[in-house]
Amino acid sequence: MTQPIQAASITGKEVVLSVQGVDVSFGSKQILDKLDLNVYRGEILGFVGASGAGKSVLMRTVLGLNKNQGGDINLFGYDFPNASDDERFALDQRIGVMFQHGALFSSLSVLDNIRVPMREYLDLPDRLMEELARVKIDLVGLPQDAAHKLPSQLSGGMVKRAALARALSLDPELVFLDEPTSGLDPIGAADFDELIATLRDTLGLTVYMVTHDLDSLFSVCDRIAVLADKKVLVEGDLSTMLASEHEWVQSYFRGKRARQIVRNDEIWA
Repeated sequence: MTQPIQAASITGKEVVLSVQGVDVSFGSKQILDKLDLNVYRGEILGFVGASGAGKSVLMRTVLGLNKNQGGDINLFGYDFPNASDDERFALDQRIGVMFQHGALFSSLSVLDNIRVPMREYLDLPDRLMEELARVKIDLVGLPQDAAHKLPSQLSGGMVKRAALARALSLDPELVFLDEPTSGLDPIGAADFDELIATLRDTLGLTVYMVTHDLDSLFSVCDRIAVLADKKVLVEGDLSTMLASEHEWVQSYFRGKRARQIVRNDEIWA
């Protein structure tokens, strides 16, 4: 592999993902326009925006599933879209992805879903792959009797945890989560948020989380980036969001659904 570019940061934190000046269009419709975003090692970044604003488009573009028409995407210091096959193979093993709604293979058991990345990237005996997959099942809080169930036999919360276990299959450094708590009841969503925070702390993960869930933003995200007008409009902590004068940001973080009350510029639960 070629030597990675050392990503600079004025914060002193290591940049694991750098998106600079990225343009994405589908036909004549432009979705992202010269978008900039950095993700720092060890953080949980919440990425928010209105429905249809392009949150999932950016994530899929970073992963190479959509093509950008301009700009640079650097992953762990490597030019990811233009990486060689060997570089891409190695970099793919350093990331995990949990797609919206889980995206599990419906004809495979939970155990076999988790083993899919191992079969693709690792040369391991079947018995060892099964043992590792069972470790991931434990890690995400699923019962071992779920191992041989099909996705259709699982509850919504169990599907989410199985999809997260698959995302962790290769022990990645950076995990992408697309709407991880959507469709869950408040208790299940809170439990999933707690699981993400615990995994970040115990495994040293960096988490890029596309979400609409205000509770997730308030409870587990270290930093928030808001997508509006085809760009990252504002990024920072909750205080930064609350101080923004942009109409959509105000409506989102200070609206009727916000669970925190702001008094005298302080945040109260």
